[in-house]
Amino acid sequence: MPELDPLDLLDESEIQEALKDLPQWRQEGVTLRRDVEARDFPSAIRILNDVAIEAEKLNHHPDVDVRYNKLHFTLTTHDAGGITALDTELARRLETVIGSHTRVHA
Repeated sequence: MPELDPLDLLDESEIQEALKDLPQWRQEGVTLRRDVEARDFPSAIRILNDVAIEAEKLNHHPDVDVRYNKLHFTLTTHDAGGITALDTELARRLETVIGSHTRVHA
């Protein structure tokens, strides 16, 4: 099987297959989204700091909205115009980060 170019758009079946392993994420149009509720504002910022480290490693960055203890993540590959393997890989890494913080709610 040929290796995927990280900028190739995933088709609908590939997106749905990836979401099977990412139950907290949902597809909205050409994006993947996830909401997280932390214990408080400092906890939300700690999560965001750890997310930033993972995003830098991939050189792929989420759109993030922070509202006190709530984080809203949106992933899409703007250069490709939709969801790519970079987005699903970043979502997997963000799940690890989020899971490493205690008292986080979906």
